Amino acid sequence: MSDTVRKNILVFRELPPDQLARLHAQHKVTVANPRVPEQAARFHDALATTEGMIGSSYAIDEGLLARAPQLRVISSVSVGVDNYPLSALAKRAIMLCHTPGVLTETTADTIFSLIMASSRRLVELANLVRDGHWRRNIGEDLYGWDVHAKTLGILGFGRIGQALARRAALGFGMPVLYHNLHPVDAAKELPELLGKITHTPLEELLRRADIVAVVLPLSDETRGLMGPREFALMKPGAIFVNGARGAIVQEEALLQALDHGTLRAAGLDVFATEPLPLNSPLRTHPKVTAFPHIGSATFETRHAMAVLATTNLLQALAGERPLARFDLSAV
Repeated sequence: MSDTVRKNILVFRELPPDQLARLHAQHKVTVANPRVPEQAARFHDALATTEGMIGSSYAIDEGLLARAPQLRVISSVSVGVDNYPLSALAKRAIMLCHTPGVLTETTADTIFSLIMASSRRLVELANLVRDGHWRRNIGEDLYGWDVHAKTLGILGFGRIGQALARRAALGFGMPVLYHNLHPVDAAKELPELLGKITHTPLEELLRRADIVAVVLPLSDETRGLMGPREFALMKPGAIFVNGARGAIVQEEALLQALDHGTLRAAGLDVFATEPLPLNSPLRTHPKVTAFPHIGSATFETRHAMAVLATTNLLQALAGERPLARFDLSAV
């Protein structure tokens, strides 16, 4: 079949109208969000003939892949790829594309806002005003803690970790410790952070950092990384922030550290189960600032992600090299 023939595309998460129009102009498009009950049957029916898929935040497991014998490419509107069976994709030579880069700065903004909110108790104090309980100057029981000059420990030092380090070191004078598989050559790659960041073993980072922020991808190695032992290593009064993936954290261990350990507070944008269940203790915990997974959720960034994901898909189906293809060779 020629690459100029219109191919079957399955859109499994809503796209902006201008990007959906790009797909319609070149291919046959089915829009079906499997999370919406009345669209689920259409989604499953479309798998049989689809050659390209585009969407996000839905697990495409091996069972679904088996129902898509003609599938050539999945274009994820995300940088993380933990919703896809990488080994199965590699085995079938199905291309996987994603959207690194375009969400780096926005996600770093979100994580640093969690640091600020957790340290200064911003949500708690804003609710004090909203609920009509601010009737006099606050006392020490409602004071927060300074962020500037505190030591920040970053777990993971890819694009987002480096962007977070710039905000901390250059904007707030924070010494930065980072734990990563390989140290970064700051002189060549991050000259503006030379002398301000230190590659540090995990245990030492946990012991020394006033604030620990997780920006690691989810993998077999990082799943459950933060457990009872790791939280116990953190210094008294430390703050924990997760802007990566919820499954990296053993949530029961985090709750124990907040309730019975010395952890001062936690700022979370991600959870093991999302949306966060109503019965989760994390939802109403007085020491937890919880966001609804908003890392890249701005108009500008989400549109840029959709543009890149759409471009990736069109390029792949045309037999061209996509701008952002995830490397499955090492899987």
